[in-house]
Parts: sequence; structure tokens; C-alpha cells
Amino acid sequence: MKMVVAYVRHEAFEPIRTELLELGFPSISITEVKGSGRQKGITERYRGAELTNYLRPKVKIECVVADGDVQTIVDTVLKHGRTGAVGDGKVFVLPVEQAFRVRTGESGEEILQSHPDAAAAASA
Repeated sequence: MKMVVAYVRHEAFEPIRTELLELGFPSISITEVKGSGRQKGITERYRGAELTNYLRPKVKIECVVADGDVQTIVDTVLKHGRTGAVGDGKVFVLPVEQAFRVRTGESGEEILQSHPDAAAAASA
């Protein structure tokens, strides 16, 4: 099992979410975050003073999937997140040792199954 963690621009999130749902991966977590990287700060004028904001807003997407599904998730994020400009974001793939379903106590990769009928439900 792997956890895919992606930091993307806000405008890239909805196309990523839509395609993941169509591919049968509806189980994602998102967090609105701020961070700094190679993208420089934005200098704005407020009441005559210049203010530089070095922390840029991003959306953090987290998804735990079976090893064989990692490339599908990464390709989807790269496809919709890439503008070619500095600040498009990053994708990280981390190992996951164990996973448990709280409701039933089940564990392992069987709790991560993709949802092939999710695409049918989304189009209905």
C-alpha cells in the first residue's frame, strides 16, 4: 500500500477530483494548506505599505491506494495540475505499513479496493 500526497493549486483540484472519481477512486482527503517553495512571494500594497506574502495557498490531496494504482493517481494529478509555471506543486509517494477499516476492523489492501461502480454512480 502507498499513500499519494499531492500539493496543487486550488484551480487544479476539481478536475483531479472528477477524474479520480470517474476512475473509481472516490476516497481522498483534502486539506487547504499554505507553504513556500521555489515560487516567490507575492508583494501587494495595502494602505500605502508593501506587504510580501511568502506562504502561497495550496490544496493537499491524500489518497491511500494499492501499489498497482499509484501510477494512475500520480498521472491524474500531473495531467491536471501542470501549468508549466513555478508553483504547480509536488507529489509524494509514501509507504503505508497497515490500514484498518474502523467500522468492521478489517485490515490490509482489501479495504482499499477501488470502486468500479463509482463511475456509474457519478454519471447517473
